[in-house]
Amino acid sequence: MSHAKFIQIHSLHGYSATLLNRDDSGLSKRISYGGKSRTRISSQCLKRHWRVAKDINAIEAISTDAAAVRSRETVTRKVIQPLLDMGVDKDVVEAIEEQFQLAVYGEKGTSIKSRQPLLLGQPEITYLANEARQIAKGNLSSAEDAKKSAEEWRKKYRDNMKTLRSNCELPGGMASALFGRMVTSDVEANIDAAIYVAHAFTVHAEQTESDYFTVVDDLQQVEDDAGADHIGETELSSGLFYGYVVIDRDTLINNLGDDVSLAGEVAACLIRLIATVSPGAKLGSTAPFGYAGWMMAEAGERQPRSLAEAFRTPCEPTLDKAVSEIQKYIKQIDKCYGDHEIRRVMSFSQASEPDDKHVDLEKLSQWVAKAIQGDSA
Repeated sequence: MSHAKFIQIHSLHGYSATLLNRDDSGLSKRISYGGKSRTRISSQCLKRHWRVAKDINAIEAISTDAAAVRSRETVTRKVIQPLLDMGVDKDVVEAIEEQFQLAVYGEKGTSIKSRQPLLLGQPEITYLANEARQIAKGNLSSAEDAKKSAEEWRKKYRDNMKTLRSNCELPGGMASALFGRMVTSDVEANIDAAIYVAHAFTVHAEQTESDYFTVVDDLQQVEDDAGADHIGETELSSGLFYGYVVIDRDTLINNLGDDVSLAGEVAACLIRLIATVSPGAKLGSTAPFGYAGWMMAEAGERQPRSLAEAFRTPCEPTLDKAVSEIQKYIKQIDKCYGDHEIRRVMSFSQASEPDDKHVDLEKLSQWVAKAIQGDSA
């Protein structure tokens, strides 16, 4: 195999007494599977934590153009606020802001509540800030002239952004290159996702309980009313989660300006992030940090397929049992469809079958990088 078209990453993460991903009522997210309710972590939650991680594996550390911001206030805070900080007349700034909000966020851009949170890369943000500054400098004394200049700028906005994107390695930042971007106000700004992320779920039935807690007032005196100053209740869950991610090699390379070397570096970084970065609400009271106890990467040219079916029937909530179920299911797949993928495994489990394909995390990430770059032996 000269190169892998797809890299599939499977993982098992164990967490105890946490609230990793909440629904609109503040409870753990759930999904019914195989007739049993499972605790779930949404793909959006997982991607966000990988995207904003600030440790040694941070995506933004790969390239100076890797940073990106997802917000409905990017123009307000990153483009317009600097003008006010420079002392530009407020009326001039407001005239410029209206056109910039409309250009970036579309016809509903003037209303913050109507804007869609948009992911913009640092090169795009820098360009917008520079353009706004130039318009302001040329029209410091007239809000009317500033508005006219901004309107003229807006007419050329899409063409100029198209030129910027074609001449910039990561116009939308690394997050857009990996996870894609949809811009309703500018179709040509859309970016196809190169990383496909499934919702993680527990390999067993949900394990949750309601946690009753109290807050004691440190200044409360003995003669004051006894009892807690505040009483509350939250949900905690424990579980072993199966996660599944696919890297589309060709799309990733295309999104990175056809830089194959960078694509391999990014893929290796993603492997380390998946293994070590934990999602989690209530950080201060649950410390929801954990590393993957098992991880397998597959390189191949066939359409990817999840191993979630290994857990349609809930298994015992142990790593060894989950690994055994996965191995059993993989053998069934290979028997029916043929063994076409090349695999490498990192594992804590005693149930893992001993062979020369077991590696540590660093070797696993480098193997994936080579598979992306054209060597999947």
